[in-house]
Amino acid sequence: MVDQRLPLASVSDFATWEPVLRLMLTDGTHRSAGRSARVAGRVSRYGWSLGHQGSLSSTRIAVEDIQRSLARGGVQEVAFSAEIQPDGRTTLGLVWPSPVVEPAVGYPDLGVLVLAEGSLPEPWLRRPDPVPGAMPAPSADLELLERTLRERLPDAIGATEEEISAAEARLGVPLSDELKVLYRVTRVGRGDDFEAADRAGEAVGCELFGLEHLSAVDAAQRHPGWKLGAKRAVRTGPGAAVQGLAGSPGWTCFGSNGGDEFAVDLTPGPAGHVGQIILVDHEQSLGAELVADSLTDFVLGRLREDGGDRRGDQLPAEARVGTGHLETIQAAAHPALEVLSVGPGDGTPYSLAPVAGLPRLRTLTASPGTLADALEVAGLPGLEFLELGAREWRVLLDAGAVPRTLKAAAITVRDERHLPVVPLANEILTLWNRPRIVQTLLYGDLGPGV
Repeated sequence: MVDQRLPLASVSDFATWEPVLRLMLTDGTHRSAGRSARVAGRVSRYGWSLGHQGSLSSTRIAVEDIQRSLARGGVQEVAFSAEIQPDGRTTLGLVWPSPVVEPAVGYPDLGVLVLAEGSLPEPWLRRPDPVPGAMPAPSADLELLERTLRERLPDAIGATEEEISAAEARLGVPLSDELKVLYRVTRVGRGDDFEAADRAGEAVGCELFGLEHLSAVDAAQRHPGWKLGAKRAVRTGPGAAVQGLAGSPGWTCFGSNGGDEFAVDLTPGPAGHVGQIILVDHEQSLGAELVADSLTDFVLGRLREDGGDRRGDQLPAEARVGTGHLETIQAAAHPALEVLSVGPGDGTPYSLAPVAGLPRLRTLTASPGTLADALEVAGLPGLEFLELGAREWRVLLDAGAVPRTLKAAAITVRDERHLPVVPLANEILTLWNRPRIVQTLLYGDLGPGV
């Protein structure tokens, strides 16, 4: 959709963009004699992604007028692409923020088209697997835990049974017996002064949450976006103490180290214990680290030193085919395959026939030109995310073969950049009755030999 209403007049002035375009052409990587040059990037109110190797100061000067205009207009960012002819005639496309596009942060790509409102990749919908026979660790000692806490907090006021029951009702899961002991000794919060809260934290070994602030780890809040999330898979091996989930109603957060959160785990992995203590890293989107086998161990400082999140071999759930990875699609074919990424190999396009009909395959990303026949995508019945080059998408659209199971999609941008990609993206969005992307086209002249 090309919009001539110019959402921000100053940003939609070609002269405002000339410093950026000239800067991106100075490194010589975008132009060759007698051929047009293509550049693309993003400018936000607080940063930029230009793919330019010049100095920070020169780049800041080039984008400052654009950033001021975005701030005045209340616009977070604008993506751009330009095609510069050898004689300097330039077509500049500005792509405005859209509620249906998840920006490709750090990339010039258009971003991910969200086809299903509020959708998440399957790993962020995964519920914990049952672990029959899982028990508390032998080190869980209610009497020792209570005695230790009362010695360390002789003046603390504990929560009532009614308050503990109310917390359980709010969470929808019972508190572990050890956690109940903790809050019977000190309710913390709710009028406590900072010194009392600090004493409670020192006694337990972390910044302790008040009973009313206990919460489960919400998987959706750890979602890193479709661009990354669609390419991840949950893996919980038979020797794992912690399930590799994004979140669980049985992960009850009770404290923090100032950035990450400690949780009591009621849904452990096959080699774990009910009530073990895990650390949920705010920089990670899946899994958690085992810290202690029990809250008793945690309070007594008996911490695990081998609790790292070892993801190990990605096969068979995730597979990459191409240079430096698997040599064939056949080598990736497995009933458990969920994510297949196809990159350039020896130059021979790949057939998707070996993975046709696989029941769990939900993500396919293929670099432009790597598929022998784009229509073979139709043989993948469970796709929820598809990332292809513009030419492959054109084949699917013309044949009416775009999988309707998709929740999100992406167009890999190389030489095409945004200029021809936005209309293609709008065709895909139309199939799902989603709002179209607004693009403003500007025309100018940078002169020959820029």
